[in-house]
Amino acid sequence: MHIRNPVEWWVDQWRVAGTALESIGEAGRRARETADPRLPAVRRIGAADIRAVLAKGLDDFAASRTDIIFLTLIYPIAGLVLARLAFGYDMLPLLFPLVSGFALVGPVAGIGLYEMSRRREQSLSVSWADAFGVVHSPAFGSIVLLGLVLLTIFLLWLAVANVVYNLTLGPEPPVSIAAFAHDVFTTDRGWAMIIIGIGVGFLFALLVLAISVVSFPLLIDRDVDVDTAVRTSLRSVIVNPGPMALWGLIVAAGLVIGSLPAFLGLIVIMPVLGHATWHLYRRVVS
Repeated sequence: MHIRNPVEWWVDQWRVAGTALESIGEAGRRARETADPRLPAVRRIGAADIRAVLAKGLDDFAASRTDIIFLTLIYPIAGLVLARLAFGYDMLPLLFPLVSGFALVGPVAGIGLYEMSRRREQSLSVSWADAFGVVHSPAFGSIVLLGLVLLTIFLLWLAVANVVYNLTLGPEPPVSIAAFAHDVFTTDRGWAMIIIGIGVGFLFALLVLAISVVSFPLLIDRDVDVDTAVRTSLRSVIVNPGPMALWGLIVAAGLVIGSLPAFLGLIVIMPVLGHATWHLYRRVVS
């Protein structure tokens, strides 16, 4: 029985990913040719639209920053708790997967911000308490269900990240933070872990982007089911691959920047991205 080394495993994963992306591309071509008339119409957008939605997201944040900062204090607190848990040496290899997991559950964390942007768009009063008004949405059950899907993906990502560590630097836990950092950055096995981890993490992030980029705002805005929301989100990505890739890079970069120092930047980054996501939905979905 042949046991694959990390490089062979990595090549196999990219072959599988390439096949999957090819299938998605073929499905996208068919979707453009035969769009389901029951689904919301999807517009084409460009890089200028991405800049515009970021400006609107910043404007929403500035309009209610006191309420929003109070609401989003949970993000750095959650980040610090996760980091503290990870500094038990058994959990140290999962520190980066835990932090980067913000990108996978971010759409769920932004639900209250979408509701605040929706109310401001309609010239209604907006406060941090209004963020919880989403529980009265007719599609609240669908929102919870889709949130559980993203949570499952996040937990699967942690499990895969642990497997990657075991295949490279593991399975024994690090003896210290310094030893772990040394092994990660100065050994071939450490760099294999970095390369494989980033590649696999990218695939997870791509999946979450595709199924959630407009689905949560759509569920808040209209009484639709999960299937309709996810299919509309997938079609939004298929019709606008370039702008959606740019949006994904902006979100990833924003979360990295917001995590430094001590996750405090998330108090600003998360609400701006959350509000901007609502306006991105407005630009994309008719």
